[in-house]
Amino acid sequence: MKTASIPSLRVNPELRHAAESVLEEGESLSHFVEQSLRVNIERRKMQRDFIARGFAARDEARRSGEYFSADEVLLELDEMLTQAETKAGA
Repeated sequence: MKTASIPSLRVNPELRHAAESVLEEGESLSHFVEQSLRVNIERRKMQRDFIARGFAARDEARRSGEYFSADEVLLELDEMLTQAETKAGA
């Protein structure tokens, strides 16, 4: 597969300096920008999927008429956390 270029990015000197100041040993600014792009693409995909699941859950609740209070959900999450902590400690 051929590679493609991302359009050049003009930034103020302070932003460039900030980016360069956090580079790890041997890391190039180009690699840092590429990794940042990859991370943000993945984050946005996860965010989009999260919102889609929320809408689907809302639609299912409307269809079924089955709703749960925040207290019920928090209690179940607390129980799940307790079970996970118990399992991890075993």
